[in-house]
Amino acid sequence: MRKISVYAFIVSLVFVSCLKKETGCPYNELSIKAPGNEVQQVETYLAAKNITAQKDSSGVYYVIENTGTGKTPDVCSVVSVHYTGSLTNDQVFDKSDGTPVSFRLGELIAGWQKGLKHIKAGGKIKLFIPPSLGYGDKDAKDANGNVIIPANSILVFSLELTGVQ
Repeated sequence: MRKISVYAFIVSLVFVSCLKKETGCPYNELSIKAPGNEVQQVETYLAAKNITAQKDSSGVYYVIENTGTGKTPDVCSVVSVHYTGSLTNDQVFDKSDGTPVSFRLGELIAGWQKGLKHIKAGGKIKLFIPPSLGYGDKDAKDANGNVIIPANSILVFSLELTGVQ
């Protein structure tokens, strides 16, 4: 009888741990890194604009304007941000409308996942994202089929992290 109780306890423990995994965060930290030629393209852009930026191990470059004081996001966090996204020719392709927009970080491009971990809620950062950590080798198009981000574009994002949940 005692063996059955121990067995039932172990089975229930395994069952509960499996349930927890299924209802938890489905995202893992990305180990992706930009290839050397893309990193070089970003470095050339930064040098031409006389921008001094730090480099994440992934190849994303960033300038922290304010580190913030709140929680640091991870891939499972819901982040609220004000943002402006542009190309290296300063053409803005997307921006928030003055109200913070919320996203689950693990659902966003790798460049945001890698870059936002360098600040906390309340912080501001500028990201310089190599193509493979952005939209890669495919054009990003709007609902009408117009190209808004050409393939292999370096992306520049100004972000204010207003909240982390």
